[in-house]
Amino acid sequence: MTSHATGRRTVLFAAAALTTGCGSNGGGGSGTDTSTPTAPPAPATTAPAPSGATPLARTSQIPVGGGTVFPEEKVVVTQPAEGEFKAFSAICTHQGCTVNKVADGTIDCPCHGSKYRIADGSVAAGPAPRPLPAEQIVVSGDTITLA
Repeated sequence: MTSHATGRRTVLFAAAALTTGCGSNGGGGSGTDTSTPTAPPAPATTAPAPSGATPLARTSQIPVGGGTVFPEEKVVVTQPAEGEFKAFSAICTHQGCTVNKVADGTIDCPCHGSKYRIADGSVAAGPAPRPLPAEQIVVSGDTITLA
């Protein structure tokens, strides 16, 4: 019976160790990003769109200082400054919800209130533990396409 109890404790300990890092912002509760920085998002390419690619949006659909969420494609496209387009995953790094709006310079998640900066996807308010991953887009004329 001792080996069964020891084995069970080992499994429980391993499960606790695996979940300790999930959904945490460092435990401080301050809403600040304590994760290690990631590489900045790649700029949008201005080359021709990939052949056969379906356009995602027109540049005029992405407001300057804001952005648009494309839930079907699981991507959000922002325009932090005139003519500068960025794209990020629309999946929140906290618990996998889809972000639902871009407002006041942030990309917002409706589930637990995480907010990400439109310029680089970095965490502006937790509980998200890390930035939104960058996505590749191609801007060709007035058309934006996923790369």
